[in-house]
Amino acid sequence: MNVKVKELLKEKGYDVWSVRLEATVLEALKVMAEKNIGAVLVTEGERLAGIFSERDYARRVALDGKPCRDAVIKELMTSEIISVDMDTTLQECLSLITEHRIRHLPVVQDDQLRGMLTIGDVVKHIISHLELTVRDLENYITGGGYGA
Repeated sequence: MNVKVKELLKEKGYDVWSVRLEATVLEALKVMAEKNIGAVLVTEGERLAGIFSERDYARRVALDGKPCRDAVIKELMTSEIISVDMDTTLQECLSLITEHRIRHLPVVQDDQLRGMLTIGDVVKHIISHLELTVRDLENYITGGGYGA
């Protein structure tokens, strides 16, 4: 399966939700709740500075006892970002997600943020591909012809 990120983004869309580096945790959580997403990207001007996820909140705010109204995203975000580009294959994405135990992959091309993939996006596409393969094989085996 050599599907690339650019092909998946064409299907999924290019929407990315972000907050600025100076935003509070409460502001980020509001965006996440409004958009029903598990993470927001953190930007400093046009530059991608980090990512803030539900996991960051659970570990750094809830467990450490920091009050979220006062906490600033830049103090709590994950700043070591694993990203991919438009030509990365979904297999490579899945490997990165597994290896680094992450759920979100920003898509960056020519220093520009182009989109965001989640573990759900990648797995959904892989499952869809596998279901199509199984259906084709069943048709072939039962005499319905390949690709029928």
